Amino acid sequence: MTAAPISTLAPLPLRHLRRGKVREVYEVDDTRLLIIATDRVSAFDVVMNEPVPHKGAVLTQLTAWWLRRFESGVRHHMLASDVDDVVAAVPTLAPHRDELDGRAMLCRRTEVFPVECVVRGYLSGSAWKEYREHGTLAVESLPAVLVESSRFEAPIFSPATKAETGHDRNITTREMADSIGPAAAHELQRLSLLVYSLGRDIAQQRGIIIADTKFEFGRDASGQTTLIDEVLTPDSSRFWPADKYQPGRTQPSFDKQPLRDYLDAERRAGRWNGEYPPPRLPPEVIQATSARYLDAFHRITGHHLSETAKP
Repeated sequence: MTAAPISTLAPLPLRHLRRGKVREVYEVDDTRLLIIATDRVSAFDVVMNEPVPHKGAVLTQLTAWWLRRFESGVRHHMLASDVDDVVAAVPTLAPHRDELDGRAMLCRRTEVFPVECVVRGYLSGSAWKEYREHGTLAVESLPAVLVESSRFEAPIFSPATKAETGHDRNITTREMADSIGPAAAHELQRLSLLVYSLGRDIAQQRGIIIADTKFEFGRDASGQTTLIDEVLTPDSSRFWPADKYQPGRTQPSFDKQPLRDYLDAERRAGRWNGEYPPPRLPPEVIQATSARYLDAFHRITGHHLSETAKP
């Protein structure tokens, strides 16, 4: 699975709809999409020139692993993630089998809700910054005794705008309801808290804290609310090792922290201005970042990436 790092794909016999920082999205027909996670990596809203080996496969296969565990109670968009199943459903992709192996997901097409559904179990990241400055999260007051990485008594649903460029902006649940309607907002909040709680409990058994995460939802052709995009991956979530958790400080994490640390050092040294083009990444930074993704996959699923991640 995923023999060589992939930043871009050879042309596929499908209509290319859009390119994200990591993913390529293709139209199969009116009801299905093919979503492919490359090994591109971004940090500080800048896409690096060098790919991170195995990253795309980790994002796709870890998402697939989670979705199989949630599907009894949560409708999701995945139709197939095994490459043979994808090719059987879309035979014109057969010549591209090896390139798609591990990183392609065949999905239901949906009308996407224009909000990021963020769930926070711990006070970190942009939430910690807002709390430190104002004592709030999305302008809602929080207790005055919290420190960085404090655990909330109950997970907090904290929606955000979906920004095409720059950073997402935290909004209140009322603003979300005004944007998409009260009934849809209530359902997205319910599903987000449900999926986070299920995932948190599974990860906890494997020695990982899911500090926070974000979900996306869409409405499918039958009008049903559907969980889409990546789910509980190192790109969409903060994974912390439970045995190293200590409130009052930043926690070590299973994500692209080696990359962020390197870029921070380059900025402090005046060798990078924080904008495109990014600096060249040393091999050891690429390898360390790849290892973090692979470690997260192994700890959560109990499998190595070369093994089948199905039950």
